[in-house]
Amino acid sequence: MLKLHTIKKHPKSTHRRKVVGRGIGSGHGTYATRGNKGQTKRTGHTKMPVGFEGGRQPLMRQLPKLRGFRSLSAKSAPVSVSQLDIFKDGDTVDLKSLVQKGIILEGQKAKLLAGEIKRKLTVKLPVSAAAKSAIEKAGGSVE
Repeated sequence: MLKLHTIKKHPKSTHRRKVVGRGIGSGHGTYATRGNKGQTKRTGHTKMPVGFEGGRQPLMRQLPKLRGFRSLSAKSAPVSVSQLDIFKDGDTVDLKSLVQKGIILEGQKAKLLAGEIKRKLTVKLPVSAAAKSAIEKAGGSVE
């Protein structure tokens, strides 16, 4: 049975490195397999820049650019305090509980904004001043 530890390397699978530029008698002298003249034949030339297209205007510079700035940080989803009436008295409201109730999506941030509430809740979220007063007026607390 063939197993990983019994596999042998084929004798012709590796090749000797080609030695170039060591005189005419070596078979790879004079031009050292570089060919004749030009940018790629000179010393110091190893790799072209990523977008190089042979001297013509690269595609990245031909295409129009989107102006402006797009922030990478996610914005908070606005949540009205009146949406929290689906919780029971004494419940703790945090991101996890808002996701479970379907008020916000998974991975979203949330900020509570003004509204009316009749339940006593413990809120562990960023809140506006109006939302804080509405929660405390109903007998709840903001942490």
